[in-house]
Amino acid sequence: MTFSRVRPPFVADERTQLVGWLDMQRAIVQWKCAGLSEEDAHRPVLHASPLMTMAGVVSHLRWTERTWFEVLFLGRPADGPQFAEEPEDADMRVDGVPLAQLLDEYERQCAASNEIIAAHPLDEVGKHPDFKSSAATLRWMVIHMVEETARHAGHLDAIRELLDGERGYY
Repeated sequence: MTFSRVRPPFVADERTQLVGWLDMQRAIVQWKCAGLSEEDAHRPVLHASPLMTMAGVVSHLRWTERTWFEVLFLGRPADGPQFAEEPEDADMRVDGVPLAQLLDEYERQCAASNEIIAAHPLDEVGKHPDFKSSAATLRWMVIHMVEETARHAGHLDAIRELLDGERGYY
């Protein structure tokens, strides 16, 4: 599934617009990684944030999708690097993991998230009993993921320009 970098329609139902904006941001994430060498995908350019690499951000976004839609909303087990006690930012520690694999995992996770979004009312609240954030509605979670993905797409834009000069909005 390749996401479109086209904005959602001006006039459409709420779910179409919310998922459309989220899918557009997801497409920008994929686009920012296109043609990047493995070396550059794992090369830190922000000295104070050595885990903020192209590959690290893609991995973080993959696990964030899972956390919000599968764990907090559906109530599935809180496992994976997002919930690891140590090391800090375990979801961004991806040395030796090919960028293509990370992008594939991200795309599959986004598809799973979209299936969850399609199958539930936007007013339904999350189900995980151990996390306060699960009290949010699915609508809130989708809006948050638009914000989260767009924020990190901006990081990827800046990192990519620092790596090889590639730039562009959408």
